[in-house]
Amino acid sequence: MRRFLVDRRLLTILLIVFVQMIGASMVHPILPLYAQGQFNMTPEAITLLATAFFAAQFVAGPFIGRWSDRRGRLPVLLVSQIGTVLAFLIIGFAQSVALLFFARVLDGVTGGNIVVALAYVTDIMPEGKRTQALGYVMAAFGLGFVVGPALGGLLASQLGPQTPFLVAAAAALGTVILTWFTLEETLSADDQAHNRQSQAARMRPATLLANLPLMVVLAVTFIGRFGFGLLIGTFALYAEAVLFAGYSFTEVSLGVGLLLMLVGLGQFFTQIALLPAALKRFDDPAIVLLGACARALALILLAAAAGPALAALSMILFAIGSGLLMPALQSLTTKTVAKSMRGAILGLHQSVMNLAVIFSTAVAGVLFALDPALPNWLGAGLYSLSLIPGIFLWHWARHNTIEESASLAVSA
Repeated sequence: MRRFLVDRRLLTILLIVFVQMIGASMVHPILPLYAQGQFNMTPEAITLLATAFFAAQFVAGPFIGRWSDRRGRLPVLLVSQIGTVLAFLIIGFAQSVALLFFARVLDGVTGGNIVVALAYVTDIMPEGKRTQALGYVMAAFGLGFVVGPALGGLLASQLGPQTPFLVAAAAALGTVILTWFTLEETLSADDQAHNRQSQAARMRPATLLANLPLMVVLAVTFIGRFGFGLLIGTFALYAEAVLFAGYSFTEVSLGVGLLLMLVGLGQFFTQIALLPAALKRFDDPAIVLLGACARALALILLAAAAGPALAALSMILFAIGSGLLMPALQSLTTKTVAKSMRGAILGLHQSVMNLAVIFSTAVAGVLFALDPALPNWLGAGLYSLSLIPGIFLWHWARHNTIEESASLAVSA
């Protein structure tokens, strides 16, 4: 009975993430083109829309994660999902650039739904199955990206540029309904009270800095996420300027959507086939190295691409790298701290990712203005650079136990 209960809850979380990502992936490839076409925003200003979103998530992430530890996963999940609904509606009906920025900040502040969903998964899955379970979450991401970008491009080209945002709001509202009627709280009242009072659950900077494996995981995360931010900040613009040069807005929108659909297919295939096979032969640090190598090669191919064919191969390879890298890093993060800090540490992990994207998207437009391929070349270099702390983590894990180091850091 217990096994069925866990499987049912995991399945529900995966469905929620899938529906959420359909909405989000409809918005992201269309928003830069929407901002450029409807509001005459420059590339530098457009990339700042992403910066505003990730800056808000950076500030709010640890608080949302800690709040879910103290008050339960479900209330935080519902509030964050409602914020996403409102943000998409504001973008769809926006009449000014200021409202676009307000909507992105609102979505960022309340955008703890993924953090809390990941914390929920770590609550219900045993440690030995955590990486694979987090991989299933990535598979749900992937499936959402299969449907979302193509649907967003089709809606924008056939029904107007505002339509994807309104449909995304409806999809996000669907996740609110799913959460309300199908999920149950994973933290009991006693768990929540313990997490509010526990000294070990307090995120003291000195304790975090003394946790060597956590610091190395966060370093790999930051470097890799910086490269990712360079890609997402300019991908639609790069596609318009290079991959689909001379095509109409409708054709570019559809082309961007189809390329990002390949990312979803690649991620889904990785979670279903490649990650389970990798987990049988390698530990999490080794899988991190494989993922970073795949992403570096993907961005090299994208920077060299002059058309959609090579870009398609790049997107598939990038998806494979993401599918290997992200679940392993998330699992390693949760293994470096006590159970009472899972939500908070996942929030911190999310904030580190957001901090990297804040800086990378802020400079991505400037780099793109100098040379459209420059952000991709820099991203490839950064993924290669992330191998240095990744190799250290792999070597260190061969001679030490991550959980033992975390225990020593907490007691220090």
